Amino acid sequence: MGNEKELHVVFGTGPVGLSVMDELLARGKRVRMVNLRGETPLPDGVESMAGNAIDPEFSTRACEDASVVYQALNAPYTQWSRLFPPLQQGVIQGAAAAGAKLVTLENVYMYGRPGGQPLTEETPYNAHTRKGGVRQAMTKELMQAHEAGKVRVTIGRASDFFGPRVLVSAMGERVFPPALQGKSAQLLGNPDMSHTYTYMPDIGKALVILGERDEALGQAWHLPNPETVTTRRFVEMIFEEIGAEPKIQVPPKLILRLIALFNADLRESMEMLYQFEEPFVVDSSKFEAAFGMKATPLEEAIAATVAWYRDNFKIED
Repeated sequence: MGNEKELHVVFGTGPVGLSVMDELLARGKRVRMVNLRGETPLPDGVESMAGNAIDPEFSTRACEDASVVYQALNAPYTQWSRLFPPLQQGVIQGAAAAGAKLVTLENVYMYGRPGGQPLTEETPYNAHTRKGGVRQAMTKELMQAHEAGKVRVTIGRASDFFGPRVLVSAMGERVFPPALQGKSAQLLGNPDMSHTYTYMPDIGKALVILGERDEALGQAWHLPNPETVTTRRFVEMIFEEIGAEPKIQVPPKLILRLIALFNADLRESMEMLYQFEEPFVVDSSKFEAAFGMKATPLEEAIAATVAWYRDNFKIED
């Protein structure tokens, strides 16, 4: 099937979905972007559909004629447990009806605490948080759908995001804008622990590769990560790129717990704080060996992210 006919359907127009779109357009593919309201500005030639993926009839219409479907939706943290599973179920139904491959992005919550070891695709699922349990069940549902022959599935997993368009993240708007303003980057947990961060354009490229390669089907893959450093070193590299002395602020855990009493989003984040309180390293060597893709070097990725924030984010003096 030629590039001019092959349709790729992307559910979600956040940074993940848009990064997948960027890569697909660079490869000359037809792209249909699907989200709840259809309000995201999109390049010329990209189709747009608005509707709720929870509705299987809508998801089936959205996936019509697709060769590959990408699940890049998410749900608000405060409604994660309630909304995320039915969103995935709707996308599974749509991809199955179209006979399309389904490429799904996941995080690494299902593994639970690393226990001092790098996370690999062979790490047992040992979720100890509510959201980790939800993610573990969603992964099981995807693999069962694949094994039953309902839909061909492959899973890409990423650690905490950073990069262009990434605002809501440990390395997002609480770090890059303050650094550009000469203020302190706001961090959680212990900044002297090693922590793997995944660069958003690499996520988009890697998910498209998974959609191209039949040998990816029926498996989970850790998407390529740049070199892992401590969170403190990561932030120091941001300030070095800016040309300023590093400034870091880490609120005490007790203060976070008090604020969380009145802030639902922070309250939901607290159960995942363990990821920043001990070494958290995600090994992506399986993907790199199978598909030959290396992550963007960390220094280069940070420079591109700083440039994006300078150009696209309102930086107050």
